[in-house]
Amino acid sequence: MRENLSRVIEDYLKTIYDLTLSEGRATTNQIAERMDVTPASVTNMIQKLAASNPPLLDYRKHRGVKLTPDGEKIALEVIRHHRLLEMFLHQNLGYSWDEVHEEADRLEHVISEELEERIAASLGDPQHDPHGDPIPTRELMLPESSEVSLSQLRPHQEAVVKRVRDSDPELLRYLSEMGVKPEARLQVLNYTPFDHNLHVQVQGESNPLVLGPIVTNQVFVEVLN
Repeated sequence: MRENLSRVIEDYLKTIYDLTLSEGRATTNQIAERMDVTPASVTNMIQKLAASNPPLLDYRKHRGVKLTPDGEKIALEVIRHHRLLEMFLHQNLGYSWDEVHEEADRLEHVISEELEERIAASLGDPQHDPHGDPIPTRELMLPESSEVSLSQLRPHQEAVVKRVRDSDPELLRYLSEMGVKPEARLQVLNYTPFDHNLHVQVQGESNPLVLGPIVTNQVFVEVLN
C-alpha cells in the first residue's frame, strides 16, 4: 500500500501515531503544531485520509482523529525504516545521536523493503535505535512498555534511562554531555514544586544536575524502586 502514498501522507500518519500514543486521539491543532502547518491544511488532509479506500484515519468532527488498523500499519512501517536508518547511521557510519534524526527523516520514505531487510540483518536485528526508541518488528509489533517520563519522579526514586525524544539535536547534545543517555542510572535528590525542577545524580558523574520540565518531559525512564 505504501507505494501509492506520498511522503507528506506518511509524515501525517507517523505524526498522528506519535500523538495518539498518550492522548488516544489527536486534535487538528496538535497535528498542525507538530507538523508546522495550518489547521486548515490539517483538516483537508485528515478528511482525505478518512475517506480513502481503505480509510487510514478514524475522524470525528470536534473529537479528533486516530489511525485505523491500515493507517497504523503504514505508520509503523515508516517508523521501522526510520529507526533502523538511525541505528545504521550511528553504528556503521559514525553519526552522533543528535545527527541521525534528520538524515533518517529524509531516507525513510525512499528505501525499499529489501534494503530495510539488509540494513536490519547487517545490524543484527536491533531492538532499539540510538535514542532508546523501540524498533517495530518485521511483523510491525512493538513491545509493551512500563516507562514513565523523568518529570514524574520524586526524591529518593532511582531509575534507568530507557529513551530520549530525538526531535531536538541541541537537547541531545546537552544530555550526552551530562551523561543522560539510554541505560544510564540516576537518582532524584530533590524536587522543587514551584518550578518543577528535579535535582538528579547520574551514576558515574561527579556533580548533580538541575533539570527543568522542558528536559524531564523528554526523557523516559524505568523506575527501579
